[in-house]
Order: sequence, then C-alpha cells, then structure tokens
Amino acid sequence: MSEFRIDEGMEVTLHFTLKLEDGTVVDSTRDKVPATFQVGDGNLPPGFEYPLKGMTGGESGSFEITPEHGFGQHNPQNVQMLSRDDFEDIEPEVGTVMSFADPAGGELPGVITAVGERQVEVDFNHPLAGRTLTFEVEVIDVRPAQTH
Repeated sequence: MSEFRIDEGMEVTLHFTLKLEDGTVVDSTRDKVPATFQVGDGNLPPGFEYPLKGMTGGESGSFEITPEHGFGQHNPQNVQMLSRDDFEDIEPEVGTVMSFADPAGGELPGVITAVGERQVEVDFNHPLAGRTLTFEVEVIDVRPAQTH
C-alpha cells in the first residue's frame, strides 16, 4: 500500500462514479480502466479534487458536489436564440447536442432546447450546470507525479 496521500503534485489513479440527485449515473470508470490524473492539472474541476485531499490508496468515499463546486449554476444568459438559417443542412431537433464556433475561434457545445419556424433556442450551459452531483470514488493508487 502506498503511504502517499492525495495532494498537490500527486498522481492519482481511481475509479469514480458520478450520479445525479435521482441516482442516474452520468459517468463512471467502473466498467473501464480507472482514471489517472495529476492533482491540479485541470482534468477534474477543483470542487471534485478538494474532497479527495488526504485520501490514500485503498480508501473509498462518496461526496456531494454542489453546483458551485461542480459545473456552475444554470445561467439564463447562456441560452441563445439563433436563426434557423444558421442550420444549413441540419434539421435542428430538440435535445441534439451540437458544436458551435465561439468568438475565440474554439468550439462550444450547445443543446437545442426549442425549435421555432425562424429561430432555434440553444442552451450553452454545461449539461450538468445547476445539478448537485454525487461523486463516488475508490482510490487505487497515489504517487508523486513525474515531472518532465
């Protein structure tokens, strides 16, 4: 067993399951390979890293992550009306997730929430915004990260 505990500069290997309030699983590594990340590398939102601090290999835990510490609150300003003409060869359908070019030249995923005759409503909030999540983890290994 490792004597290392999760903290800055550590590489962590763990299994996790992320659930909604009603128990629906949104993401899990249980049936796949465990996730390996370095604390503070941006792979996990800080609100997910924080409760793991101090855990060591072989430990498990279940944490409630509030929207403030997860994917933020749902922001009405992130819901945009786009012209139907913007969807050239695509028939927009409610619930479809699409990538849109953002002003910075990157891509922004949006969910189509309403389709009208001339306008399409797109929600650019993270799909898990505003949700309280249950983050279940089983820590497999903790070791000092290799710096290159």
